[in-house]
Amino acid sequence: MDVARTPGRRDTAPATRSTSAGPRSLLRSVAVPAEHGGWGLTLEPVLLGLLVSWSAAGVCVGLGALLAFLSRTPLKVMLVDTRRQRLLPRTRVARRVFAAETAVIVAVAVGAAASAPPAFWIPLIAIAPLVGLELWFDMRSRSRRLLPELAGAVGMSGVVAIVALAGGSDARLAFGCWLILAARSITAIVAVRDLVGQLHGDHPHPLFVMGADLCAAIIVGAATLIDRATALGALGVITAIAVQRALNLRPAPRAVIIGIRQTLLGLGIVAATAIGVLWS
Repeated sequence: MDVARTPGRRDTAPATRSTSAGPRSLLRSVAVPAEHGGWGLTLEPVLLGLLVSWSAAGVCVGLGALLAFLSRTPLKVMLVDTRRQRLLPRTRVARRVFAAETAVIVAVAVGAAASAPPAFWIPLIAIAPLVGLELWFDMRSRSRRLLPELAGAVGMSGVVAIVALAGGSDARLAFGCWLILAARSITAIVAVRDLVGQLHGDHPHPLFVMGADLCAAIIVGAATLIDRATALGALGVITAIAVQRALNLRPAPRAVIIGIRQTLLGLGIVAATAIGVLWS
């Protein structure tokens, strides 16, 4: 989720960025994600998973998830350049960065597998196609479309299930936590895209936003049915939806303010879910 981009705008930055920049700026362009909101959507499931069930294996999974988020940037450059059949200086740098990050991901994955229960990786079966869909759009420089943003965010939310399972949590609780954060991602992404669109002169789409909120409400309801320990987290998501709707009655603020609001709402949902689980 990137609050600094116009919703629906085709992501052509990887294809048009200058390759004549200095070494430092070139490395930054292929190694540092531009999606500021993506940091929060990556760290929230790691944080919640560790709060629900702390373990060394979970820490390894969390580090792997963070590195996977970072590695998407050089991978996107590689995919775009490969599809366009070109080899640029940034392509070579991206390959080296991606190789280094992948090596560390493999190392922490081995570390997690060494101490985690055997089936902790099972959520990857559902996460993989969601991430694959996002990468498919990345390769076509269309990663700012709504579908890949939602697919990537919901897929990344599944990291909470892996971290929780790695720490020995029950599968129902792990999946329930995933649903809580998936619902949070859906309502947040659609709300933010609508606000950013208004900043760029687009008309608001209240019915579309309400539809996303309804979908999120249904998902957290399902999470509560799966495991009642997630009820407080579900209430946190509903509260976040209400706060978003109240704030959206005012003119759209600057993108940085939108981002700060979402960070605070996300942390609130993580805290509420963790408290509910630990007190249940």
